Amino acid sequence: MSEPVKTIHTTEWEAILSEDDAAENTRALEHGQLLHLPRLAFSLSADERRFLSPRWSDGKAKNVSYSPVTRQVRHTSAEGGDRDALASMIGRYAEAARTLVTSVCPAYSRDLAWGLTSFRPVSAANRESSPKKDDMRLHVDAFASRPVRGRRLLRVFSNINPAGEPRVWEIGEPFDNMAARFCQQVAAPWPGSAWLLEKLHVTKGRRSAYDHIMLGLHDGAKLDTDYQKIAPRTRLELAANTTWIVFTDLVMHAVLSGQYLLEQTFYLPPAAMQDEAMAPLRRLEKIYQRALL
Repeated sequence: MSEPVKTIHTTEWEAILSEDDAAENTRALEHGQLLHLPRLAFSLSADERRFLSPRWSDGKAKNVSYSPVTRQVRHTSAEGGDRDALASMIGRYAEAARTLVTSVCPAYSRDLAWGLTSFRPVSAANRESSPKKDDMRLHVDAFASRPVRGRRLLRVFSNINPAGEPRVWEIGEPFDNMAARFCQQVAAPWPGSAWLLEKLHVTKGRRSAYDHIMLGLHDGAKLDTDYQKIAPRTRLELAANTTWIVFTDLVMHAVLSGQYLLEQTFYLPPAAMQDEAMAPLRRLEKIYQRALL
C-alpha cells in the first residue's frame, strides 16, 4: 500500500462498523497501514489530569507501566492513594483500547492477549539513551527481554497532551525492503544462548530463532547511521486527543517528539490474522527458507 495511514472517523471506543468496513480495517493493518482515529479522544477526569506531569515517573524508566493481568503499576513515584488512582486511570485506558481493537477488528477478539500498558509523561524529544534504545531512530519493535515467539505486536496509542501538542512520528520503508537490507547482517546465536538467557532470567521465556532475528533487525537498523540518514520516511503529526492503531513489529517507525501518551500492547498469533502471510514470521521464514519457531 502506498498510503501509510487509513482514517476511521469514529468518536466511540466501541465503534459500530459494518462487516465490510471491519474486514477492510483489518486488511489495512495487516498490510502495514496505521489506523488513525482523529476524532477519538481518551478523556481524563478532573482528578486524573493532575497526572499530566513528569514528576509521576520514577526517573528509572521512560514509561510508567501497568499490567492489565495483575493490575500492578511500576516505574512511578506515586505512592498510596495516588498510586491507586494512577493505576485506575491506566487500567481504564487498557480496557478502552481492548474494546476499540475488538470493535475495529472483530476477527481478533478471541485470540487477542494482553501485553503491558504504558503511560508516558516524559517528553520523547532529546531523551538520553543508547542508540539501541533511541526511539527517534527508525525501527521495528522487538523486545529484548520478552520473546514473542512469532506473535504479532499490535499497539494502540492515544495522545493526551493537555497543551494540544502533537506526537510526531516518522514511518519508514516497507518491512520487506528493510529485512532484505539487514537480514544478512544478523549473526547466528551462540549455541545454547537462548536456554542460558532464560535460566538467568535475562529473558521472560526462551527466545526463538524468530525473536533473535527480529531483535537483530531492530538493532541493525538503529545502529546503522548511514541507513538512518538515507532511509525513506513519511512524517506524521498525530494531534492531541487522537488515537491510532498499528502493528509495530511490521511498520518501521520513529518517535521524534511529543509528551503525555497512553499506549496498550496486545499480542496476536499469526494464525488469527486475516492474511497470515503478512506476518513478519512468515515473511522471514520465506527469506530464510526454514521454520523459525
